[in-house]
Amino acid sequence: MVVLTRAEAQGRARALRVEQYAVDLDLTRGEEVFGSTTVVRFAALEAGVDTFVELRPSRLVRAELDGVALDPGALREGRLPLRGLAAGEHELRVEALMPYSRVGEGMHRFTDPEDGNTYVYTQCCVADAPLVFACFDQPDLKAVFHVSVTAPEEWTVLGNGVAARSGAGGGRWVCAPTPPISTYLMAVAAGPFHSVRTEHAGLPFGLHVRRSLGRFLDADAAELLEVTRRCFDRYHELFDEPYPFDSYDQAFVPEFNSGAMENPGLVTFRDEYIHRSAVTETERMSRATTIAHEMAHMWFGDLVTLRWWDDIWLNESFAEYMGYQVLSEATRFVDAWTDFAVARKSWGYDADERPSTHPVAPAAEAVPDTAAAMGNFDGISYAKGASALRQLVVWLGEKSFLAGINEHFARHRFGNATLADFLDSLARASERDVRGWAESWLRTTGADALVPRVGESAARQWYVDVEHRGERPHRLAVGLYDRAPADESRLVLRERLERDVPPGGGRLTVTLDGPRPDLVLVNDLDWTYARVRLDPVSWGTVRSALSGLPGQLSRAVVWNAARDMVREGELGPLEYLRTVREHLRSETDNAVVQGVLAFARGHAADRYLAGAGRVEALGLLGEVCRELLECEEGAGAGRGAAAGGSGVRLTAARYFIDCATDPEELLAWRAVGEVPGGPVLDAELRWRLLLRLSVLGAVGEADIEEAAAADRSARGEEAAARCRAALPEAAAKEAAWEAMFGPADALSNYLFTATAQGFWQPEQAGLLRGYVGRYFTDVLPVAARRGPALADAAGRHAFPAVFVDEATLTYGEECLASGEAVPALRRRLEDQVDDLRRALGVRAAVA
Repeated sequence: MVVLTRAEAQGRARALRVEQYAVDLDLTRGEEVFGSTTVVRFAALEAGVDTFVELRPSRLVRAELDGVALDPGALREGRLPLRGLAAGEHELRVEALMPYSRVGEGMHRFTDPEDGNTYVYTQCCVADAPLVFACFDQPDLKAVFHVSVTAPEEWTVLGNGVAARSGAGGGRWVCAPTPPISTYLMAVAAGPFHSVRTEHAGLPFGLHVRRSLGRFLDADAAELLEVTRRCFDRYHELFDEPYPFDSYDQAFVPEFNSGAMENPGLVTFRDEYIHRSAVTETERMSRATTIAHEMAHMWFGDLVTLRWWDDIWLNESFAEYMGYQVLSEATRFVDAWTDFAVARKSWGYDADERPSTHPVAPAAEAVPDTAAAMGNFDGISYAKGASALRQLVVWLGEKSFLAGINEHFARHRFGNATLADFLDSLARASERDVRGWAESWLRTTGADALVPRVGESAARQWYVDVEHRGERPHRLAVGLYDRAPADESRLVLRERLERDVPPGGGRLTVTLDGPRPDLVLVNDLDWTYARVRLDPVSWGTVRSALSGLPGQLSRAVVWNAARDMVREGELGPLEYLRTVREHLRSETDNAVVQGVLAFARGHAADRYLAGAGRVEALGLLGEVCRELLECEEGAGAGRGAAAGGSGVRLTAARYFIDCATDPEELLAWRAVGEVPGGPVLDAELRWRLLLRLSVLGAVGEADIEEAAAADRSARGEEAAARCRAALPEAAAKEAAWEAMFGPADALSNYLFTATAQGFWQPEQAGLLRGYVGRYFTDVLPVAARRGPALADAAGRHAFPAVFVDEATLTYGEECLASGEAVPALRRRLEDQVDDLRRALGVRAAVA
């Protein structure tokens, strides 16, 4: 397949105006293909235009331009040429059979193993609309969509516009026409859905899920709709432009590659968000954030759309920022920014360290085609971009920020816009130099560093001198904390100073009266995006009193600083883990607990330590989790009560299982069906426990079969695949490898990922050594033939990350040097190889 280049898109946009798509889909053609008939009405803006329409069918049945047949054989690599167009109106009709997908690209088809029901849904972003219908597939050729669908009679059909059955009964559905939208936003979902419908603000709202998850949707529907309504109302308070579409459906669909997709009027989510087992308050907040994020896209992306993919940040950074902000303002999740600090911001910091980093708003020439654009849906475009916008609001003021946004919507309603357009709107709303701000924040890479030095001046006053290593301006808070007189393990805020740090490596100096603060915390409240360090006295204070620091967002800033110090080799992994051992047991915010344990296990223990060091690390983490589990619910105002309410104990149970080195206690839990004093072993915990027992060799294939027979759901199928691949047996490993990389290509994207997650285990290095070299040869053809989504999964999950050694690094470097990896795989390999180099550097520093 040839990818679309920016130059081609610009040329086509100058030559064409697209007015309408009439897309008719037939979902009754069997299990392999569906029918797609597209009528495109468009205009050539000059005579003699040579252009093309994109289509990637199983078979092109016929094509006609203005009633004249086109040669189906002219279709090459997904492009059907349209030559010598006369100036004026044209009509193109294309009939084709299109392939169903098992990897989440185009029209994904899924049959539920639990009840045999089948569901389909589209995913057209970034360049997969031609797997569904014939189109001029670029974001700045917007058009009105008229969509109709023929489906089995018992199915429900959903679309961008309200879908209704055509005639009396039958399986024919017609969707209301849309306003002008981009091709990547066209959406259909169909199947025997279980639905919950309501109305809000005069619009139909709906929640939809496959039938086997219906009872779980019913249990969560009130919360989902409450979050949806509150966010919807808050956006209408903030934005002058009302919601621009005719309905708001949210479909939770199987085997979805992303968290969600912002199709106007029909947002699709991965159906793991419909919880079938106990979850923490943090996980509920994460789901709510995704709802708020996708709703923000109705304005940022759907109403006003980027012109080309260099401006992904105009979609994702804004939706990420607005999602967290609106959630914290309008719902019970008032501490959403703490979750952002721990779970999302570290994603941005890590991405910014790698060779693959890029500016939040890259130069247009840096995104020459759609393949390059796909790689930029990353921690930069989401987390760093949202952090930059949060800093912009602090620096600019919310009133000016919102005024600029509303002007932007008004000027470009149902059209396309660029960074320059947005800056023009902001500049009219503020006297600040927003273009200068954008150059330093959006056009550069890397994270600035803020390094404080605290000392005594000649006048016997204390001063804080913050060295700014970087070129961006920052407005931030500096927190000054003292130990409590009656309890030195508690810290008390003396004062919080709001200051501007000048750009260009300037310094911020603050003079203080009174005694030296025990802790000086730069970027307290986490307003800006910068790497923070602590002076030696302050580090000593948090080393002994971190759990006594008031405010979970302040604690998150310190934990992030410690995390970064480990990654930079400035703090030993075991010292970090001992800090975790000392202070996490008293943490009441589950977002912090979850984020710290994830890094402690996945990086500090598994990647930065080996041998006896890793064993000690797992032991320390097991002790932390046991203490969190032993917190008594209802223990007054102490940490136990908060832990019980937020899900800390559930998080502790999960990580205790993951860190166990002796299977006996886990086997005892399995026998009684619960964690003593903690949560019961519901479906997800049972599978998690079985996975760890599989890794440790304490169960076998028969145990996995028994568990799979008891849970015939799709998630049970994935969990069983994960457990089978984790068994420490040569035959199990070879079977898993063949399933992932053999010629059958039978695994869906989810089953491939599950198998890969089970396969590589640090405890099984001897058994797995021979697969390291095989990975770098076997992954190339699979990634090439199965498409970008599977290539991404193969690079992200199947990489032999547990082997932190020079041999693996050499394999990786040689594979990249060969130039054989397709773009989606290459991007993941570049990141994995860089992370491997970092891990080797940390190990060397420890040694």
